[in-house]
Amino acid sequence: MKLYFSDFFEVSPQVIEEYGAFDISLINDLPLFIDPFLLFNSKKEEYQQLHTNILKYLYFLKDKSNTIKITDGLLKAWYQFPEVKQNWFGFCEDGNGGSGLGKEFAISLHENLQNIFNDFGNEKVTKGTHLEKLCLIKERVGKDNISDFTTNLIHGYLLKYTETFAEKYIDEKYLKEIAVRGANFNYEREVWETNRFKLPFINNDYVLLTPRDMLTKDETWISRFDLLNRFADIPPAISNVELREQINNYFYSMIPEKPTQRDKQEALSKTIKEYPELIDYYIKNKEDHGDTAEKISIDKVLFSINKYVKQFGELAKILSSSTNFYGFSGDTYEEAHQRLIFLKDVIENKDGYKIFYSNGIPIQKENDLQILYRLTWFASSSDVNREVNNGRGPVDFKISRGDSDKTLIEFKLASNTKLKRNLEKQVEIYQQANNTKKSIKVILYFSEIEYKKINTVLNDLSLIGNKDIVLIDARKDNKPSASTA
Repeated sequence: MKLYFSDFFEVSPQVIEEYGAFDISLINDLPLFIDPFLLFNSKKEEYQQLHTNILKYLYFLKDKSNTIKITDGLLKAWYQFPEVKQNWFGFCEDGNGGSGLGKEFAISLHENLQNIFNDFGNEKVTKGTHLEKLCLIKERVGKDNISDFTTNLIHGYLLKYTETFAEKYIDEKYLKEIAVRGANFNYEREVWETNRFKLPFINNDYVLLTPRDMLTKDETWISRFDLLNRFADIPPAISNVELREQINNYFYSMIPEKPTQRDKQEALSKTIKEYPELIDYYIKNKEDHGDTAEKISIDKVLFSINKYVKQFGELAKILSSSTNFYGFSGDTYEEAHQRLIFLKDVIENKDGYKIFYSNGIPIQKENDLQILYRLTWFASSSDVNREVNNGRGPVDFKISRGDSDKTLIEFKLASNTKLKRNLEKQVEIYQQANNTKKSIKVILYFSEIEYKKINTVLNDLSLIGNKDIVLIDARKDNKPSASTA
């Protein structure tokens, strides 16, 4: 069974850890990403230089935006980068092929350099200049965009970092010298160049390692989400009384009497556009607490190593050790159903439930369950696609063998507030879009209260005993010990 970099390239996980890299899964993207603030705030000179190089490229873009007309071709060449999928991080959650940076991001970044943040690189309030500043205004320009942009701009460093490790620790039979496009930017010719590197190579593509201390999870340290949540704390920190009062007055004048979260977001966007200097005060506060950013990121990466590599890996080994796990027959529905029943048995009866807890607290995100399930399909001949969107919204998984044999799978936590509506409507809509009538809904619960809630919902919808509903009991307090079982 091979799941992780160390498995595929026959190198000790301890060696990877000592090198400072993350032992990535080569089956499924993991939900971590590079945070540029960790480069800025690092005590390592090489990381600080990487951040300086990022700013150099942004200054180049700013200069060009003020001196020439940026055509669609230049916008694509200078702003619209593909995802560097070879590092196996991101938000695809199936395989490693994300969407990269599209035209909407490119236009937003270009406009912000040209208009709103014309002082970019000449800030008076903050200690430094930050890429994230350019992404705080527009919605849907978030952590994945910032990470993709950052990863592309330090692509050459990651290539060399991986090559150095590979030549020292990986057998020659797993390496290949290849030409990699976008390794560095030539400022004289104003183009991204191609360079050659000797890298780990598998499934017709190279693989990149990433230093753990560049990575974080959930949100970048400087983010629109955080800015919105902390907005009330920012104006009081502004020493200019007149500016402070103007910002407060403008913001609250934009909010209706009983505001929704959406109303607040819109008011914030308008306020930032009217007073863009507000962002500098927010960033200064984040700079002043940079050590906290490093500590939080270290904790999140350690959590990810324990959860996605060690615990998920252990469960996958338990599954693979059973010949029954591979002995499936029938169509994709039968295969999917049998795998789920087997997974259910391991979780409920073989201590598999433990992987869903951290410090006694159960997982809060459905995508953790989805990542685990994807790992259980490493030995299947079926095509397993995550978040397939065929026009009516994304479905968690589509298992298929050609166009005529498809099964859809939806994963939900019992704590999901929209569980009843999802069971009633969602998969039926997806079935129509994917031209299939076969679907399975999986629900994981952690308490007696959640169990009763599920049964109430199923009873209301006349779904009690339905084979297409698989309930998985992950209660830690409901498992007998080996001596009493």
